[in-house]
Amino acid sequence: MIASSVLAGALLAVGCSIAQVFLFTGIANAVVALYVFLLVPEYLLRFVAWVVTHFIYRFKVRGAVHIPAEGPALLVCNHVSFVDALLLMAASPRPIHFIMDHRIFQTPVLGALFRLAKAIPIAPQKEDPATYEEAFRQASQVLREGDLLAIFPEGGITRDGQLQAFKPGFVKILDQARADGLEVPVVPMALTNLWGSYFSRIEQRGGKPVAMVRPWRRGWLNRVGLNVGPVLTASRAEPEHLRDQVAGLLKAG
Repeated sequence: MIASSVLAGALLAVGCSIAQVFLFTGIANAVVALYVFLLVPEYLLRFVAWVVTHFIYRFKVRGAVHIPAEGPALLVCNHVSFVDALLLMAASPRPIHFIMDHRIFQTPVLGALFRLAKAIPIAPQKEDPATYEEAFRQASQVLREGDLLAIFPEGGITRDGQLQAFKPGFVKILDQARADGLEVPVVPMALTNLWGSYFSRIEQRGGKPVAMVRPWRRGWLNRVGLNVGPVLTASRAEPEHLRDQVAGLLKAG
């Protein structure tokens, strides 16, 4: 505040107008804000999540009390759209590290945000063994540090709006955590009413399902939600059982 006062006085002394003083002050504030966002990207990401949940959707969360307030946990959710991670960020009281399909990082804007969030890219083992193994190494590190880790076990965004089979990759994460001496709780989640929104793959181009084609295809402020189920122990988190839990949360509306 003292520096700003001195700067304002100096600008007025050299003949700057009040409007110019406000301009210089605004630019300085923007530079400082950018520095803070780069230093602590969580603030920027939570702001983006807040914008999405307040100006694009009407977002309602049920069962948020099941998200552990401290310690490591694995969040498992269905994958419906390109903004699923942002919605989970908005619902969680704690920062979340995401394991995400490496192709999402190629999406303009969203890819940059996910890199800023230090999301963990994963690729099929046959396609890119190095990226596959590195993803599990980073996931184990996140849990050892006592943080939240989120995974979309369907392996990609749904192309038909239906819940797909769960791949067993998350079981490998839990097994590694157990080898590290951790019994990591698993939190099932279900995003509801997102299929058909702008960010879901409901449109067709060249016979392939694509997203982000018609911005207002469902209007403004659609009702979407997140249902969070009771915590499961790692021993109960088998792919079929966990899928059944998420399917039940989807039916809850």
